[in-house]
Amino acid sequence: MNAIEITGLCKQFTGKRMKKVDALKGLDLTIEAGEVFGFLGPNGAGKSTTIKLVMGLLRPTAGTAQIMGMNAGQAESRRTVGFLPENPAFYDYLSAEEYIAFVGSQFKMDAAVLRQRSEEVLQRLDLWEARKRPMRGYSKGMVQRVGLAQALVHDPDVYILDEPMSGLDPIGRALVKDIILDLKKRGKCVFFSTHITDDVEKVCDRVGVINRGQLLVVDSVANILQRGVEGYTVRVISPSGHTEELFVEKTDLQSFIQQATSNNQSIEQIEPRRKDMEAFFLEIVAQ
Repeated sequence: MNAIEITGLCKQFTGKRMKKVDALKGLDLTIEAGEVFGFLGPNGAGKSTTIKLVMGLLRPTAGTAQIMGMNAGQAESRRTVGFLPENPAFYDYLSAEEYIAFVGSQFKMDAAVLRQRSEEVLQRLDLWEARKRPMRGYSKGMVQRVGLAQALVHDPDVYILDEPMSGLDPIGRALVKDIILDLKKRGKCVFFSTHITDDVEKVCDRVGVINRGQLLVVDSVANILQRGVEGYTVRVISPSGHTEELFVEKTDLQSFIQQATSNNQSIEQIEPRRKDMEAFFLEIVAQ
């Protein structure tokens, strides 16, 4: 069973002067169980609209979305999901500890399990010392981490995270990346949107690029990086012991190695020089 299955999903809004605006146009996308999928696009591309449709927060103009085989319009489908919205807003008179307890109760968690899981996620997200303070006194980054904590507490099989690194400092961003990689090791599905290409390159199995409501490409991160190899930096040692680093075009590597061997040169290291995910993303959205 696929974790998320989207077929022909469309969303049209009515804008100024009753003008119809297509926020999402015929999206088809399948995300497997145990996969980390990055949904990459510029601001206003349709990422959050897609996530709201999958979570049942918006009704589609056309098409369907399923979570773990259940229609996204059914409330029951969301029991298998940990959801972090783009701009989380909580009952700020509650403390993080109280809010996590409230969320766990909505998922009908056993009280003892909820206490244990609450402590685990608050510790993991560096909120333990502030757990009893009202959230109105939290920084933006702390609120974002509470948002992730409430998505984690019931240990679901699917995580849908809208801009999970937004508002976090470098330490917080690294922590969230570690958590996503840990979820992947445990066989969880993580579907997250972002416009930050480095996040996708570090943690994702596959990436989809969306722009102006249309899905432009879906591919594995490994394939994208492999295709982006432009050449190689080769460290060569001469018979006299002199070390030199040279750039070799991708198509010339084999002939270079043969030539170096015939000249009694030793090759100490070969490193690919490649375009990164940002270059790939910019090329796609510029088309």
